[in-house]
Amino acid sequence: MKRITSDLAPKAIGPYSAAMQTGNLIFCSGQTPLNPSTMQIEGATASEQTTLVLANLENVLKAAGCDRTHILKTSVFLKNFSDFEKMNKAYEIFFGDHKPARTTVEVSRLPREALVEIDCIAELVKN
Repeated sequence: MKRITSDLAPKAIGPYSAAMQTGNLIFCSGQTPLNPSTMQIEGATASEQTTLVLANLENVLKAAGCDRTHILKTSVFLKNFSDFEKMNKAYEIFFGDHKPARTTVEVSRLPREALVEIDCIAELVKN
């Protein structure tokens, strides 16, 4: 196993790693819309927060040697399911034609009162 970290993604706010690699699989911990520089939540809407969350996830993946096109599955956690369409639109823009498997659920609270948290599993493909 290998621990993955990135200076371009927020530091963990608990006793966990940004991602772990085993074999060719990368398991990314949930990312929230924390600005990596300030460690403060940014974005007032679920759409804005989703964009930052996905950028944070991709920065972790880049540290592992891959990117969004290697994501196999995501789990999306929404504070309020009424934000589904806003999240979904930002998610669609980010992924384009790549459509990983996904689970989306509403949760009662997220760290630091975020509106969105997303984790993922990706495959590291070596050429």
